[in-house]
Amino acid sequence: MELQRNYSRFEEAGAEIIALAVANVSSVDKVRKAIGITYPMLADPQHRMAEAYGVYDLLGDGLAAPSVFVIDTDGRIVWQYIGRNSTDRPKVAQILEQIP
Repeated sequence: MELQRNYSRFEEAGAEIIALAVANVSSVDKVRKAIGITYPMLADPQHRMAEAYGVYDLLGDGLAAPSVFVIDTDGRIVWQYIGRNSTDRPKVAQILEQIP
């Protein structure tokens, strides 16, 4: 996973990665362990957060669309990227450029 391979770059930039999955805690833990993710990965089984961010079921699959939000220390979204399909994700460098 590109984010995991570059996690230290985000830490050096003073940023934290938090993943969110429309799944239960058990499923999220299995994925996190299988892939070796060391950053926080949260479960959103009722898709409340995905809906709040406007990314739930955009692709008609009952999941959150692949999305990245850069949120500043005041809690404001300063940049967002919402994928147009399941593999549409921004490059790490593109995300790092957006960190305030």
